[in-house]
Amino acid sequence: MIRFIMPIIFVGIAITGFFVFTQPLYQDIAALRVDADSYNQALGNSKSLENERDKLTSKYNTFSQNDLDRLQKLLPDNIDNIRLILEIEKIAAPYGMVLKDIVYTADSQANATPAAATAQGGAALTTTTATDFNTLNMSFSVMGTYNNFLNFTKDLESNLRIVDISSVTFSSATVDIKNNPTGIYKYDFKIKTYWLKN
Repeated sequence: MIRFIMPIIFVGIAITGFFVFTQPLYQDIAALRVDADSYNQALGNSKSLENERDKLTSKYNTFSQNDLDRLQKLLPDNIDNIRLILEIEKIAAPYGMVLKDIVYTADSQANATPAAATAQGGAALTTTTATDFNTLNMSFSVMGTYNNFLNFTKDLESNLRIVDISSVTFSSATVDIKNNPTGIYKYDFKIKTYWLKN
């Protein structure tokens, strides 16, 4: 009788041990295998990204410093509104034009309320967020003859930095247009330029 009971007890102990110890361990091992698979996939992705980064770095290193400087000017990686104003002033200077009424608001965050600021010389700046770049809207005024206005506009559009002229309005520099023999007018520009997100 005992000879038959003992094997039944051992089988019962084995079954109990399986459910109490072995099955939870098996479930833990299965979960670890899933984690290991996801880690291996992430590791594979990181290696692919490293390879892509190395290719891009190698391609980047083929550019000359002069070309890199030109690219930085074409599409800068920050607002740098002071440099933008100085660039436009440099374009306007040969025509005897001076930027005026500089009031600007600048904000590099997508949904933040822009903070207002005033600077001597004149320009209004605001930023709106796009996909990989931000848009900088700027307004300013200059005074000069119509021919100088045309030349300044051409130079502004052909400048290396990307600039889109949104609108231009003009008015006589004096109260009475008939009494403006010099042909000096005030031009109010609204332009749009761009800078890369960090």
